[in-house]
Amino acid sequence: MEECIFCKIVSGEEPCFQIYEDNIFFAFLDIFPVSKGHVLLIPKKHYKWVHDVPEFSKYWEKALMIKQTIDKSLNPKWVQYFTYGVIEHAHIHIIPRYENLPGSPLLPQARESKASDEELQEIAEKIRKNL
Repeated sequence: MEECIFCKIVSGEEPCFQIYEDNIFFAFLDIFPVSKGHVLLIPKKHYKWVHDVPEFSKYWEKALMIKQTIDKSLNPKWVQYFTYGVIEHAHIHIIPRYENLPGSPLLPQARESKASDEELQEIAEKIRKNL
């Protein structure tokens, strides 16, 4: 998809703070995170919805693997998974929770401003170190 930001991230046309990559999936930090360590897990191939991904069970296994790595790396109180968003490329939000955050506990609000590159780089390195 020419205009899909996630496809551009996978192809290297757009930068990201990568966490994980294999033949099927790609994970990176959200630049407008709900909390420290907010990761987006996407299929490398463009699918509109999470339930369209042929490797559906493997997709959730990777989400769990990343969650477990976040637990080791950042020590959150709990981690939530969400499959919402305005970008029409399947994505799972993996959101570490440290305390109550602004917004609904079901759909927490993302930052209104972008996280700093330094902050994102530091978090990405901590998570990758424990993969």
